[in-house]
Amino acid sequence: MDLKNINFKKSLGQNFLIDKNIVDKIINSAQIDRETLVIEIGPGSGALSKSIASLCGNLICYEIDKSLKTILDEELADFNNVLVKYEDFLNADVLKDIKDYSYKKLIVVANLPYYVTTPIINKLIIDNIMPSLMVLMVQKEVADRFCAKKSSKNYNSLSVFLQYHYDINPLFIVSNNCFIPKPKVDSCVVRFKLKDEKLPVNDINKFYKLIRDSFRFKRKNLKNNLSSYDLDKVNLILSKYGFDLTARAEELDLNIFVDIANNI
Repeated sequence: MDLKNINFKKSLGQNFLIDKNIVDKIINSAQIDRETLVIEIGPGSGALSKSIASLCGNLICYEIDKSLKTILDEELADFNNVLVKYEDFLNADVLKDIKDYSYKKLIVVANLPYYVTTPIINKLIIDNIMPSLMVLMVQKEVADRFCAKKSSKNYNSLSVFLQYHYDINPLFIVSNNCFIPKPKVDSCVVRFKLKDEKLPVNDINKFYKLIRDSFRFKRKNLKNNLSSYDLDKVNLILSKYGFDLTARAEELDLNIFVDIANNI
């Protein structure tokens, strides 16, 4: 396959993976078998798709760039277990798309452009698609936020939101030399494993809102960011953990946010 004639679309963040060793490492990390339904977001030239299709029960690809149809048709011609949907994943009714498939595991594999990384992951959770495993290649700085722990500069509302649902581990760095066209920064492959047991939350939407509000202004403390809440109650809960309203959101563990959300 010759990628030289492709009109890469900068507006779609297209950087196609061309390193077979990296493809193999991603596939090995995904634990795919014949009882697995895989969703691939942004197959591009099909570098990952072929390897996935050879291992999985079924593969559904979402590709926003319809001009890649000729390439993907050629690359995936030998497989009858692949469906490529030429639409924006963010607008797709994924639960409807997967409802007629038989599978034991739902896995997402993707090389995600920077500008849609967070919206795509949010959709997977908010729409209750909830794959048991995700292996995602993202810009390294984004991976740092996904995996960040409290009191680190990268810890934010997204860190808490994702870590409530998933155990998240960075697997390996991918050099920008592994792509065409070559991006400006390196990437990182991150594995998300759905937690078997999550902390009980009484109202998930209230929990999500609390997280967003707590981190709303990074330099402000909880007293300012949560000024619309019952601060006496919030302070009482914080005191159990040795904090008060002068603390900032990045100082708090996930379990403290859960406790506040359940008791306000």
